[in-house]
Amino acid sequence: MLKITLPDGSIREFEGTVTPMDVAKSISEGLARNTISAIVNGTQVEVTTPITEDSKVQLLTWNDDMGKKAFWHSSAHLLAQAIMEFYPDAKLTIGPAIENGFYYDVDFGDETLSEKDFEKIEKKMLENAKKDSTFELYGVSKSDALKEYADNPYKTELISNLEDGEITFCTHDNFSDLCRGGHIPSTGIVKAVKILNAAGAYWRGDEKNPQLTRVYGISFPKQKELTEYLEKLEEAKRRDHRKLGKELGIFAFSEKVGAGLPLWLPKGAALRKKLENFLSEAQKKAGYEFVMTPHIGAKELYVTSGHWDKYGADSFQPIKTPNEGEEFMLKPMNCPHHCEIYKVGQWSYRDLPKRFAEFGTVYRYEQSGELHGLTRVRGFTQDDAHLFCTPDQLMEEFEGVIDLVMYVFKNLGFDDFVTQISLRDPENNEKYIGTDENWDKAEKAIIQAAENKGLKTVIEYGEAAFYGPKLDFMVKDALGRKWQLGTIQVDYNLPERFDLTYIGSDGEKHRPVMIHRAPFGSMERFIAILLENTAGDFPLWLAPDQFIILPISEKYVDYAKKVSQLLENHDISGLIDDRNEKTGKKIRDAEINKYPFMLIVGENEENAGTISVRRRGEGDLGTMSIDDFIAYFQKASTFNASFGE
Repeated sequence: MLKITLPDGSIREFEGTVTPMDVAKSISEGLARNTISAIVNGTQVEVTTPITEDSKVQLLTWNDDMGKKAFWHSSAHLLAQAIMEFYPDAKLTIGPAIENGFYYDVDFGDETLSEKDFEKIEKKMLENAKKDSTFELYGVSKSDALKEYADNPYKTELISNLEDGEITFCTHDNFSDLCRGGHIPSTGIVKAVKILNAAGAYWRGDEKNPQLTRVYGISFPKQKELTEYLEKLEEAKRRDHRKLGKELGIFAFSEKVGAGLPLWLPKGAALRKKLENFLSEAQKKAGYEFVMTPHIGAKELYVTSGHWDKYGADSFQPIKTPNEGEEFMLKPMNCPHHCEIYKVGQWSYRDLPKRFAEFGTVYRYEQSGELHGLTRVRGFTQDDAHLFCTPDQLMEEFEGVIDLVMYVFKNLGFDDFVTQISLRDPENNEKYIGTDENWDKAEKAIIQAAENKGLKTVIEYGEAAFYGPKLDFMVKDALGRKWQLGTIQVDYNLPERFDLTYIGSDGEKHRPVMIHRAPFGSMERFIAILLENTAGDFPLWLAPDQFIILPISEKYVDYAKKVSQLLENHDISGLIDDRNEKTGKKIRDAEINKYPFMLIVGENEENAGTISVRRRGEGDLGTMSIDDFIAYFQKASTFNASFGE
């Protein structure tokens, strides 16, 4: 009897060979109708794939992330089929599923694809989908595969790196493509499609290779779901941090300064400072010490850390000095500098843990085509800290960092998240430094800490940093998009590479364990996500300008200044709109610019020593004394959670 173990631990037995669809039918006809893919022993397969041995099976529907992956990967085949019907001389390359939808990279040769072509491709995809053709995977010999793609250098390159027995094609209708598998049962499940964009992309991401056209699309099993998605896209455009950043005066870019190097305007600088103060206060309570390190470091520092070997080719090139052989680098990471700070002291186990924190700016050379507002830049500031502790302290310190991240999320409105445990790629150890023993200890520590804190976790293999595993916080924003915010990493390797030690209770030297952590990740990326999540309506305590005073005529500007000063004395920040405009226009402009409070002053207010208060989104709150408004404001701007109390 063949034993099939399901995710809930239950076991079903079958006579002879079975398929995932057979398993689904044995549970219920309803499940069988909705099952579109499956995972067998960790590998995603088609529902018709034979299972010939005892296996663990997970059945996937559209509601599962991996089910969507199969749906969108299959839709990429429909896209490729439609493209080849209109552009028979085009050369296909790869077409994977992505987080939302899919893309296909295509070499169109002398022809071009533009937005006006999207509709005909969509229609053709749906026309072909309605044929309800099955997706069938079959093996092909290497020689036959090379013959099939003799005129396609991209597919030939892919095939040349494969061996006989591991090459498969997928066919549906009259179309076949080189493919590893993981498809839905048939094309008829696809009911709605949209081509979203076409952009340039280098073959295999290397700018030395030919530039291709990357055609992005998305598909759904119901038209209603596509309509809802497109509405979300429009809302995303309204919330785009690049648009809001410009409108609200948060940041700017300058060609003369350089691509990917943001300029923080006064409001943006105020926003950053408030975030820094917020986290700094929590870190003080948690026993962190603040350090500062240079923006450059000797190349040898990053050779020692391993960053040069891993990232040197993709970083800014070394800075040469008049002294022959002397080279410096723009700092790509803060951790090597913090290791050197640790080495300045002589530490015993009684001194540990040491917790060094820094808002440190680092620089990495991102390709120009990958730069995107504040989310992908070449210079960014990390809310970095590195903790050096004994092995016995590791669990407590790691859990303390989790508490700090939770405090940040609660006060900034990020309530919907999962934690991703990012481990080594078991198939490729060359990507990492350090011993298997150290990696095993680090991975077990992260898994145990997450379990102790009751975190909802997923495990992703191959996503670890090159020096250690990570706990990454994957947050859903107001539009349901996932972002990686906050990371904690356990590292046994850098302490070895920098020969870091402490004196143990036995009087001997021992190696500390290092924890890397950044609750924000980078200030730039965090603020971009915060802008889009809040649509620029920041929590009251964080708003760069928390009020704007609107004198009804220039006669009351002096009183407005007096009010402003009294509020500033209580750390309530804002400005005065003393333009010669009607009050109604000033109020409309203040709403557009998202000032939380509008304080209107005129003759009555000046005589009574009061202010007329409007709150954005709520309207008129009536007349208040300045003291009453201060009390109201302070109550409204309290944090959602406290830390260390």
